[in-house]
Amino acid sequence: MNPQAAPSAAQAAAQAAAASPHGFLSCAQVRDIDRRAIAEYGIPALSLMENAGRGAAATLLSLGVHGPVAICCGKGNNGGDGLVIARHLHNAAIDVKVLLFALPNELSPDAATNWQIVSKAGIPAEVVTTPEDQRLAAELARVEWVVDALFGTGLQGPVRPPLDRVIAAINAGPARIFAVDIPSGLDGDTGQPLGPTVRARHTATFVAPKKGYASPAAATWLGQVHVIDIGVPQRLLIDLTKEHAG
Repeated sequence: MNPQAAPSAAQAAAQAAAASPHGFLSCAQVRDIDRRAIAEYGIPALSLMENAGRGAAATLLSLGVHGPVAICCGKGNNGGDGLVIARHLHNAAIDVKVLLFALPNELSPDAATNWQIVSKAGIPAEVVTTPEDQRLAAELARVEWVVDALFGTGLQGPVRPPLDRVIAAINAGPARIFAVDIPSGLDGDTGQPLGPTVRARHTATFVAPKKGYASPAAATWLGQVHVIDIGVPQRLLIDLTKEHAG
């Protein structure tokens, strides 16, 4: 497995807590924030995805990108975030390629919209439904960064074949790993791996660090945590923080 320069457990927890004035939130709380931002404030879900992906892309660029980037996308909204990242990296003249580990007709609605944009924009992309270990390893060996946008906080149980092999290939490669919201395979509420789990060097998480990120066990999977503002009204976050404290 490729060694990652992760911070210590104490450093990782302190970094995550300092990055968010609202503290650690459960995955359910963050999903509820998204739901309420859409239902109560009228913010389109696509806007939240756009803000998330654009903010994550800006964070990645700030870390330094000099070579090619592979963006590994799943079929859910986490994959949609990855597609937004691909667009913004491409606009920044970065050599980027999307690896979509699902059929386009399986994508969530917002991810499907971004897949159409990526396809029409001519961004290099490949649909990979049956990953071949040697070919995937070669693809990941040529890049400087791998963006993990396979699974988000909605993952239930261990990652199943063939995507468990994709995670193994990501971890085994020489590239630096940038996880979108949460390393695929990690339980955001406990900080424990559910099974095969991406070992990231950096994690760009949305709204607030997840509850499990405070666990010392999570540091080895998260690397450095960056909290991304996705445009959720502060009033909503303050109200939820008060409800949580009560």
